[in-house]
Amino acid sequence: MTDDVTNQPPPLTGGNAWRGDPLLIQLAERFSDPVRKDLDGLGRFVLTQEAQELARLANVETPKLRTHDRQGRRIDLVEFHPAYHALMRRSVANGLHSSVWENGDAEIGRRHQVRAARFYLTAELETGHLCPITMTSASLAALMASPKLFREWAPRVTTRKYDQSQKPPVEKTGLTLGMGMTEKQGGTDVRANVTRAERAGSGFYRLTGHKWFMSAPMSDAFLVLAQAPEGLSCFLVPRVLGDGSGNGFRFQRLKDKLGNRSNASSEVEFVNAIGEMVGEPGAGVKTIMDMVTLTRLDCAVASSAIMRAGLAEAVHHARHRQVFGSTLIEQPLMQRVLADMALDVAAATALSFRLARSFDEAASDRGEAAFARAMTPVVKYWVCKIAPPLLYEAMECLGGNGYVEEAPLARYYREAPVNAIWEGSGNVMALDVLRVLGRAPGLFDEVLAGIDRDLGAGGRGTIGVLKAAMQVASTDEGSARLLTEQLALSAAAAELRRLGAGRIADAFVETRLAGQWRNTYGMIDSRHDARMIIDTLYPPVN
Repeated sequence: MTDDVTNQPPPLTGGNAWRGDPLLIQLAERFSDPVRKDLDGLGRFVLTQEAQELARLANVETPKLRTHDRQGRRIDLVEFHPAYHALMRRSVANGLHSSVWENGDAEIGRRHQVRAARFYLTAELETGHLCPITMTSASLAALMASPKLFREWAPRVTTRKYDQSQKPPVEKTGLTLGMGMTEKQGGTDVRANVTRAERAGSGFYRLTGHKWFMSAPMSDAFLVLAQAPEGLSCFLVPRVLGDGSGNGFRFQRLKDKLGNRSNASSEVEFVNAIGEMVGEPGAGVKTIMDMVTLTRLDCAVASSAIMRAGLAEAVHHARHRQVFGSTLIEQPLMQRVLADMALDVAAATALSFRLARSFDEAASDRGEAAFARAMTPVVKYWVCKIAPPLLYEAMECLGGNGYVEEAPLARYYREAPVNAIWEGSGNVMALDVLRVLGRAPGLFDEVLAGIDRDLGAGGRGTIGVLKAAMQVASTDEGSARLLTEQLALSAAAAELRRLGAGRIADAFVETRLAGQWRNTYGMIDSRHDARMIIDTLYPPVN
C-alpha cells in the first residue's frame, strides 16, 4: 500500500533538550538546584509537540502591518499570531528579558550564565521571538547611563509579565524595549544618521526622520539615535504617549526577510516623536555600546543553540534511517560528518558560555574583564559565521526530507544568517578586534595568558601563531578576519580543555588548530573515534 510509511524517523519530540545535552549540563553544574530543576522543565517543554507547533505557527502565520483603521485613522499596529504571543509570554515569565537586572541574591555571580542556559534552550525551539527579548534586556544597560530613566523604566520591565495591549507604558503590567539605530543611507555607519532631535522643553526632544531597520515595532519604547545640536545622541522614545495617543511613529512597511519571520522588522518614519535623551549629549554611540555588547552575546548563544537543534535532528535521523542494510549512523562517512559537526557545535557552545562567564566575573577579575572586552566581537564573529554552513550540512544529512518546510531544519537554516548580520557583520566584528588591539593591546596579553594556561602542553605553538597574526594585523587591516578566526578557534579549544572534554577537545585541537586546510565537514581521520564523539555529545535515547 502506498499509504504505508516505513523507514521514516519519528519526530524528535517527547524528549528533554536539557537532559539530552551533557555539555550544557556540565556548563550548568554550579547552578543552584532550583535553577537546574527549572532548566529541566524548560528542556522538556522545548521538545513537546505543543511547543514545536507554536514555533511552526509563529513562523508560518507571519506578522501583518495595519497602518490605518477602517475609518482611515492611522493606528500603526503590527498584528501577531497567538503562537507568537504564547512564546513571548513564556520567555518573559522565565525572565529572559530581565533576569540579569533583577534584585536579589539568587545566582549572584552567575546571572549571565544562568540566563544564557535558559536562552540557549529557548533558542533551540524558536529564535525570532527572542529578538525583542534580547533588545529589552540589552536596552536596560544603555538606560543605566541615565539613572532617572532607569529608575522609571526598569521596574516596569522586570515584572516578568507579558502585556501585549496597546496602552501607555504606565498602564501596562509589563514592558518591552526595542531599538532604532540604522538608516537607509548609512546602515552600520550610524554617524551618517540624519534623523534630527530638537529641544522641546522640560528635558524633552522632538525627533523627525526615519529608521531603515527597526525590529519588534510593537515594543513599548525604543532607544533611537538622532542628531542633536551637540551631535549624535541616544533617546528613549515611547511608542504610545501617556494620553493613549500615538507618538509620531509612521510604520512604512515590514521587511520581507529571508528568515526571522516570526519577528517583525519595520521601516519607520518619526514625525515630531517625543523622546528623552539617554546619556550625555553627543555621546550616542558610547551610550549604546554596553547594550550592543549584550546583544552580541545573545547572537552567539542563539547561533550555538540553533546549531545544536539542527545537528540533533541530523543525528536523530541517522539513528533511525535504514540504508543498504544498516542505519545511516553506522556508515563510516556519515559518522565522520556528524562527528566533525559535533566538534564545532560543542566548541561554539563552550565558547559562548565562556563569554557569558566573563560578563559575570568582569567586575572582580581583570583577566575576565579583558576577555569580555576583547573577545566579544571574536566570539560573535566565529560562532555566528559557522552556523549557516553547519545547518546546511545538517540538512544534507536528511537529504530531501531536510529541505522541505515541514522539517524544522529549513527554518533553522533560514534563521541562521541573521545573527551574523545583526549587531555588526563579520567585517565590523573584525575591525572591532583591530580597534581593541590598537587602543588597548594589554587586554590581549591577558586573553593570551588565559588561553595558554587552559590549552596546556597540547596547544604548544598556538600563542606564537596568535602573536604573529596580531603583528601582521597591526599593519594590514585586510588580515583582520584571519586574526579573529584564529583567536576564536584557540579560545574555543582552550575552553574545551578547561572543561575536561578529553578526546573531544583533542580532536578539536588537532583538526582546527593543527589540521590541514578544510572547507567542508567530514575531514577528521580515523585517529578520532567519530562514534564516541557523536554518542557523548548526543546520547542515544533508550
